[in-house]
Amino acid sequence: MKFDTPATTNPIDRLKVVGQPTDRIDGPLKTTGTAHYAYERHDAVPDHAYGYVVGSAIAKGRITAIDTTRAKRAPGVLTVVTAQNAGKLGKGKFNTARLLGGPDVEHYHQAVAVVVAETFEQARAAAQLVRVDYTRSKGQFDLAAAKATAKKPDGGKPDTAVGNFDAAFAASAVTLDQTYTTPDHSHAMMEPHATIAAWDGDKVTLWTSNQMIDWSRGDVAKTLGIPKENVRLVSPYIGGGFGGKLFLRADALLAALGARAAGRPVAVALQRPLIANNTTHRPATIQRLRMGASKDGKIEAIAHESWSGNLPEGDPETAVEQTRLLYAGAHRMTAMRLATLDLPEGNAMRAPGEASGMMALEIAIDEMAEKLGMDPVEFRVRNDTQVDPEKPTRPFSQRRLVECLRTGASRFGWDRRPQRPGGTRDGRWLVGMGMAAAFRNNLVTKSGARVRLERSGRLVVETDMTDIGTGSYTIIGQTAAEMLGLPLSGVDVRLGDSSFPVSAGSGGQWGGNSSTAGVYAACMKLREAIATTLGLDPAKASFEDGQVVVDGRRVPLAQAAANGDVVAEDAMEYGDLDKRYQQSTFGAHFVEVRVDAATAEIRIQRMLAVCAAGRILNPKSARSQVIGAMTMGAGAALMEELVVDKRLGFFVNHDLAGYEVPVHADIPHQEVVFLDETDPISSPMKAKGVGELGICGVAAAVANAVYNATGVRVRDYPITLDKIIGRLPPVAG
Repeated sequence: MKFDTPATTNPIDRLKVVGQPTDRIDGPLKTTGTAHYAYERHDAVPDHAYGYVVGSAIAKGRITAIDTTRAKRAPGVLTVVTAQNAGKLGKGKFNTARLLGGPDVEHYHQAVAVVVAETFEQARAAAQLVRVDYTRSKGQFDLAAAKATAKKPDGGKPDTAVGNFDAAFAASAVTLDQTYTTPDHSHAMMEPHATIAAWDGDKVTLWTSNQMIDWSRGDVAKTLGIPKENVRLVSPYIGGGFGGKLFLRADALLAALGARAAGRPVAVALQRPLIANNTTHRPATIQRLRMGASKDGKIEAIAHESWSGNLPEGDPETAVEQTRLLYAGAHRMTAMRLATLDLPEGNAMRAPGEASGMMALEIAIDEMAEKLGMDPVEFRVRNDTQVDPEKPTRPFSQRRLVECLRTGASRFGWDRRPQRPGGTRDGRWLVGMGMAAAFRNNLVTKSGARVRLERSGRLVVETDMTDIGTGSYTIIGQTAAEMLGLPLSGVDVRLGDSSFPVSAGSGGQWGGNSSTAGVYAACMKLREAIATTLGLDPAKASFEDGQVVVDGRRVPLAQAAANGDVVAEDAMEYGDLDKRYQQSTFGAHFVEVRVDAATAEIRIQRMLAVCAAGRILNPKSARSQVIGAMTMGAGAALMEELVVDKRLGFFVNHDLAGYEVPVHADIPHQEVVFLDETDPISSPMKAKGVGELGICGVAAAVANAVYNATGVRVRDYPITLDKIIGRLPPVAG
């Protein structure tokens, strides 16, 4: 099915199942421990061996010798695989560094061997016996030091310019020129990267934890040098990904190599330190914001420049993207520069680009509002735009940012915000409020599904879409139920298997909208097939309460499958609506913090998010997504930082003891409000994404609240107590 004209009234609009705050249908499986995660597929592979990964002890250089003799002789060991005996390996389309290093080493903890043994403990013990000799090369590990050598990214997004920024900035009555930094971040998901691999002749099956089944299936084939049809990926449940499991990683490749060498299935889970250093992370940034405005608060000039680093052939963190679209201003420019760093690969982490970029932009907007003597909400409202600022002839499909800001201000009690930073106390606590806009582009991509009406009257949906804890099972089930006039309990949803039709996958905030649109397309074809089978006019048929209704005649749905299952398969493809209209999601974040006047400890008191993100397919799971994103944003603001050893080139705090993330007790109260919105330009579902919108702007809202509480402006994340304790207002007097 092709979606190239705006959606009109369709079966989804009935909202009998879609749009309802439905419990997740996979919830009972997860709460009872019966959901099948990758490393636990003993049901599918009952007699597998275990692999343990040996990571490089240097960040850059060469392996001069590798001795596996002692490891191979250790109890229970079946094989040891290194680059020397793995055979010829390619590199996946989505990988920057090779997943099995040697002789060249590209980053610290790059896998250089996998030891396979009968038990995990035997594999781990034997891995300590692998001797690797290195020649270390000088590397570059410091973004600030490498900034001067940064260049325009090859093949990446170009610099942008509209009008004459330099002249307009120089002529502006009020100006701002500040630099902000964000550190490297780890995905820190609960479930590690894990895979069980089994070969059957020249075909391999991987039970793995992966967000994008088709992407990674292709990269497994490319890396191993085998046909794509000889690879099957199975990933029905994922215990967190946040972008870290978008691509093929070392666990999957080494499980496949280990299984082939051992002649039996092998399970590999990356140990926690390797999640930080062996896999991907969100790259650090240095961002310069310049802004010029008239005295009445209209932005006349805005420029955003960002520097980030990556391995050779890597991409930049696209931190300037939101600045191109969020606020009006006739004169504007953006630029990105990329430095070569020999740290582990930088890549997508929840809301790549906007998450980092909003951390800087929304502090800058707050600072500019203060310079102008304006309320931060009103300053944002005054600079709203209903068209793409770079292409004024291109309108937004929906843009209700102002309503988000106004609604949030009213519900949060923004009028009670302390007017003088550092001037409000409640006993030992300095109290402050902050806010920020939220923005994330709406992306759609082709997605397919297969639906089958069984003789029993049950409907089965199959698609390789994944559920990373986001509720994909439920919204896909709701979509199919709505389309066929069934209760959700009459639908079986099967996900995460490459033998199913290729879907959008989970990433980029496109998964929910795109995958349900693919199910919509398949269901439309199934509706036609069912009506035709029953001898009814498909154009007149409606599906309700388990029946097909035409001109008052009602026929049980199951009757269509009396002589055998009725099956339909289709995919939703998109035309050029995204070129004719700018599609984005919007929101507003409000935060209240308390800062200990003596110790500078920061405590978040309450948070509010107001979101405009098209039709909300399931308010309950969408709320869960947003509060999870708000929590991650709070972590980015106050505690998350991968600390780089700039001598040896690795992330020092590579476990959950040293890399701190927020917990429930850190945020006593969170509230989420969704504006009632549909966007017919987006898809037949009239929905958009929401899972990444919830993190965009949160860190800046926290930073702005800390400033309001203390009068101390911190522009270098995370906002730890050492950065403010010496600058707090006097405790007494």
